[in-house]
Amino acid sequence: MSSIPGKVHALSFDVEEHFQVSAFWSDERRSKWESYESRVERNVDKILTLLSLHGIHATFFVLGWVALRHPSLVKAIASRGHEIASHGFGHEMITSQQPAQFREDVRRSKETIENITGTAIHGYRAPSFTITPQTRWALEVLVEEGFLYDSSIFPVQHDRYGMPGANPYCHRIETESGSLWEVPPSTLKMGPVRVPIAGGGYFRFYPYPVLRRLLCRAAADGHPLIMYFHPWEFDPEQPRMRGSMLS
Repeated sequence: MSSIPGKVHALSFDVEEHFQVSAFWSDERRSKWESYESRVERNVDKILTLLSLHGIHATFFVLGWVALRHPSLVKAIASRGHEIASHGFGHEMITSQQPAQFREDVRRSKETIENITGTAIHGYRAPSFTITPQTRWALEVLVEEGFLYDSSIFPVQHDRYGMPGANPYCHRIETESGSLWEVPPSTLKMGPVRVPIAGGGYFRFYPYPVLRRLLCRAAADGHPLIMYFHPWEFDPEQPRMRGSMLS
């Protein structure tokens, strides 16, 4: 997290391998995860060095699958004073799961990470932000599994995720099992639509001078920025994955 006068902005990273990106998902590719080259450790190490250089602390939403195979990586993140949170276990979108499957996924991820760090984790972010109007039931599961906050609801229109009209700022959500904090990625209202400015793919799509102006405009309105990135976005030598032309 980084502070400027009157505000605290949140920086986060979704810790996953380059071959686990949802845009390239297929059952065939999922069956070959173990055979692909792992690059997550070198990329996270680069991020940790950059954060240390600038005196910044961040939240790392770690995939349980990655934590199980690289426990030393999780310990390295924690030892630098960063927050560890859950990105689920198998990086399957919630929109493709039933409640029982989702509960098993988040429980396995939480237990895996907590066994490594020896401390409780409190936050969750869904793969591809897939808590949508159709999967709001996931929030109640998160409360029941002991999470205190979620960062999965993107208040934008998108073909794979998004909850247009949702509260775009940090707020509490009530469920039948209790409440939790919702920390949505940053967006900006432009005319009749709300556009994403939170980083990730959007950081690559917008020319940087444009994105910087949008971020400054959002901050000037008095709202903390909630930003996210992936370790593979810091890897100029990342192997190219086969996928659709759009992806």
